[in-house]
Amino acid sequence: MSETSTGEIVAAATDNWRRAGLAGAAIGVIAAGAAAGVALERMTVGRGIRRKARLALDAAGPYGTLRGTPGRAVAEDGTELYYEVDEVEAEVPGPRRRRLFGRKAPAAVTVVFSHGYCLNQDSWHFQRAALRGLVRTVHWDQRSHGRSARGVAQQGPAGVPVSIDSLGLDLKAVIDAAAPTGPLVLVGHSMGGMTMMALADQHPELIRDRVVGVAFVGTSCGRLGEVNYGLPVAGVNAVRRVLPGVLRALGSQAELVEKGRRATADLFAGLIKRYSFSSRDVDPAIARFAERMIESTPIDVVAEFYPAFTEHDKAEALDIFQEVPALALAGDRDLVTPSSHTEAIADLLPDAELVIVPDGGHLVMLEHPEAVTDRLADLLVRVGAVPAATNVGSYGSTAEPGHH
Repeated sequence: MSETSTGEIVAAATDNWRRAGLAGAAIGVIAAGAAAGVALERMTVGRGIRRKARLALDAAGPYGTLRGTPGRAVAEDGTELYYEVDEVEAEVPGPRRRRLFGRKAPAAVTVVFSHGYCLNQDSWHFQRAALRGLVRTVHWDQRSHGRSARGVAQQGPAGVPVSIDSLGLDLKAVIDAAAPTGPLVLVGHSMGGMTMMALADQHPELIRDRVVGVAFVGTSCGRLGEVNYGLPVAGVNAVRRVLPGVLRALGSQAELVEKGRRATADLFAGLIKRYSFSSRDVDPAIARFAERMIESTPIDVVAEFYPAFTEHDKAEALDIFQEVPALALAGDRDLVTPSSHTEAIADLLPDAELVIVPDGGHLVMLEHPEAVTDRLADLLVRVGAVPAATNVGSYGSTAEPGHH
């Protein structure tokens, strides 16, 4: 890496990607040079052991293995959006069925889950597992994430950055394809919650006519440019000045940067954990699962999406949800979309249930799955999606690896 300035650029690019890729935030230019020497020294000692440990963690849990009936929707610009449906009629093993619920939930309601930036539909693993067989669910991958195709509008020399509004249109296409009729409950984490706000702004009639419940998890209706990500004010200001240009440069050298990311795979696992979780006793397999999802997002996709977050302002769109039973939930130590942003959403939806999960980070649905699933189940009971007698059970605590 000392032979050419290109190598140094790769190292800096990897640094920037890792930190920016955590949730649409500029976290990574701060002290990059000072940190690089220490981090590289650590990486060269025992790297093979750490690689084996990662492989062991990848095989340790079932995270990301739940699959449903696949389908594809087509966005307005022609992008193919991948989704999966878990039907109520799907067979559930006897012991699990008895533990969860003695009979089938009503089939009328469809719960649509939207994931966050640099994640995919598997980020809802615990909630998906707990609700299987109880209510119809749709899980989809946002454009350029997971199994969805790369955004058509973002390709080529004339490609344009993604906007939250374009994601709202994508969600409408998924609903039209996967749940064209019947009542809906919309659930969104981070960028997924913003996507739901954009949908409401564009199609208020859909919200009024079909949406019977909504859950905003670790998200924001705007003013993300004011978030400090737990960094000093001077550092945050510096990052905001340079990061858009840095990401554009990285996106234009995607192949080079991807090689750098692979070469430094150990380097920022701790940083990813810091900005994803708060608890010290998070299951290492869960931490590794989150790392894999974030790693899988190409650098040019990270660059395309980043501008959308500072431009996001959908506070007025929340008014469309005024008559809809709502849940607003966040971890109390979320450094990416702080709990104050969830409180702001609840303030605009006076009838919403506000839940701040103690010792919770940005990926609260993976870190404290029982807390999130229980509150989501309460919402589903409120709106009649499942009977009041439904028990989602104790399904997964990341602090207890045996409960997968």
